[in-house]
Amino acid sequence: MSQQPVSPVQPSSLNRRRFLQATAAQATAAAASYTLAQAVHAGGDGVLRVGLIGCGGRGTGAATQALRADREVRLVAMADAFEDKVTGSLNQLSSDAAIRAKIDVPPERRFHGFDAYQRVIDSVDVVLLCTPPGFRPLHLEAAVRANKHIFCEKPMAVDGPGVRRVLAAAEDARRRRLALVAGFCWRYHSGMRATFERIHDGAVGDIVALQCTYNTGPIWVRARQAGWTDMEYQMRNWYYYTWLSGDYNVEQHCHSIDKMGWAMRNTYPVRCVGTGGRQTRTGPEHGHIFDHMSVVYEFENGVKCFSNSRQFPRGCANDVTDHVLGTRGKVDVMRHRITGANPWTYPAAQAARDVDMYQQEHNELFASIRRGQPINDGDWMAKSTLMAIMGRMACYTGQVITWDQAMNSRQDLTPPSYRWDQPMPEPEVARPGSTRFS
Repeated sequence: MSQQPVSPVQPSSLNRRRFLQATAAQATAAAASYTLAQAVHAGGDGVLRVGLIGCGGRGTGAATQALRADREVRLVAMADAFEDKVTGSLNQLSSDAAIRAKIDVPPERRFHGFDAYQRVIDSVDVVLLCTPPGFRPLHLEAAVRANKHIFCEKPMAVDGPGVRRVLAAAEDARRRRLALVAGFCWRYHSGMRATFERIHDGAVGDIVALQCTYNTGPIWVRARQAGWTDMEYQMRNWYYYTWLSGDYNVEQHCHSIDKMGWAMRNTYPVRCVGTGGRQTRTGPEHGHIFDHMSVVYEFENGVKCFSNSRQFPRGCANDVTDHVLGTRGKVDVMRHRITGANPWTYPAAQAARDVDMYQQEHNELFASIRRGQPINDGDWMAKSTLMAIMGRMACYTGQVITWDQAMNSRQDLTPPSYRWDQPMPEPEVARPGSTRFS
């Protein structure tokens, strides 16, 4: 694993804005060539070359599912900031006899460092974006510019500027007829799809309130090791830094929040207010994120969504549920059950035959590429992410935050540069009433 700063001529050593300026001229030429790139694979049976960017547990899982999704796919390139992550992921993938024959990643296509993502993009037809979410806008833009089909793990950004970049890249992908599938896996769950279809068909009447709860135990934490720079430590312990994870409610609770936006037909709240803090995760290894948040979202039609999330240790009651309350009934979303005027439960026999939702999203991604009708989840995936971000903003500041404020926020959480020797002071823990919105 290299801990040396990348070369100053590489894109990863540039400030994000300088990088985008330096590559903007390439977009016109790329747009002119995308029709040919699409023609090679749309409706065809040629091999689709897949590249993995982000070789942690979720990335390794996504690569497994991609290789199972289509007969003619090959994993040909891998990238991570850390060399040991690439090696570990490749070893795990290669141990799976069902996909081993589809893996062709020689040493010259195993990349690490901050510029590694671009080298994978240059080598493949389909990219799997599975790094910590702070890198998602940068990597998504690069993949779209290069005319690659994309699986994009959730969440899609950690701040307002990042969401705006994702929305623009998603629209560019639509123009280029590139597939863009979101890692909001519940949208690809058969039982969940059947449940929301009934909600939208009026089975519970008009929605009057929503509730989503994600109260669980703590997650992994990595202590700082001797020799790690500030940047390496924060990258290795990325969950606990907002510039990388968005805080836990953005990184984890976004699944539940996305379902609330889905219930409202992909319309989103006009304002929210919240409270939160750090009660049990207070050590230096926990960075600066909160461990509990409670947010009330309000939609334009007056419907309110009551959102609670928490990561506390043993001894606390856990609850991962979502509920939709209507004028004619209510929905237990996670159980796929409706009570009231039109009772219904998703059949257990059908559920037993359903494809795993993580696999299903990749099945549909590759099928859409093959038939030349690419899926594009870009608009709602970005806006569900923003809904989670605005909740964090409300909890951090103690203020009412509007949708427009969150969307137009100037708070850019990216570091001054992506270098291993970049100083990264520990951020202060937010203090509601003192922390300002920007």
